[in-house]
Amino acid sequence: MTDLPPGVSATDKVVLFDGKCVMCSSGAQALIRFDRRCLFKLGTVQSPEGQRILAWHGLPTESFDTFVLSEGPRLYVRSTAYVRIVVRLQFPWNLASIIWVIPRPLRDWLYDKVAQNRFRFFRKREQCILLTPDHQARLLSTQPKDLHGDV
Repeated sequence: MTDLPPGVSATDKVVLFDGKCVMCSSGAQALIRFDRRCLFKLGTVQSPEGQRILAWHGLPTESFDTFVLSEGPRLYVRSTAYVRIVVRLQFPWNLASIIWVIPRPLRDWLYDKVAQNRFRFFRKREQCILLTPDHQARLLSTQPKDLHGDV
């Protein structure tokens, strides 16, 4: 095993999300809009790159109930991943990091409740999120076949 997940450099901040979840995909699109400094790379958990990162960290590759932030060799999930992302965004989005004061068990319990009901509240896509070519630099892979997230 190497010191870093496949396709991730020591300075990369990679956000993996469920590309078939409307709520998760909307969150990824918002991150692309609000991350004006382009700090984060994005990928779906269904993509080959996402699958390799999940496997490297020992996470399930068949069921997806959380989104993941991989910072070099470190892994963050659930509410901790969310807080580590928003704290790096510019004002006013970084104000959402105030939830850091809530104890992690409570934050994660709330996160889990939303994650368990996300398809009931929002719905599920048949195909992964569609990203436009101008987002290529933000993706784990810049291969054209991966832009549509077809799996």
